[in-house]
Amino acid sequence: MELKMNKFIEMNKKRLMLFWTACIGLLAIPLIAMQFTDEVNWTIVDFVIAGGLLFSLGFLVNLLLDKVKPKTKSWAIIALVLILFLLLWAELAVGIFGSPIAGN
Repeated sequence: MELKMNKFIEMNKKRLMLFWTACIGLLAIPLIAMQFTDEVNWTIVDFVIAGGLLFSLGFLVNLLLDKVKPKTKSWAIIALVLILFLLLWAELAVGIFGSPIAGN
């Protein structure tokens, strides 16, 4: 039982490290782009919101992978969460729906 738990903890650590690295890497893209062009103009608030969304997505995906047992069901829920994340990201970025959260 202890060996199985240690294996689970190691796998979970690897997955969490992958999520952290992916989030930081994605946040580094606009930061680096801001150094080379004036077309990318993010404020600290933009980085905080993007970081919060990315880390929340990573946490939720990790939670779903751990808690939902039928893997086909967990992947379907993860796909739904990812679609909702992308819609929210697009709304915050360009206001495709014209909602109040986009500043319209």
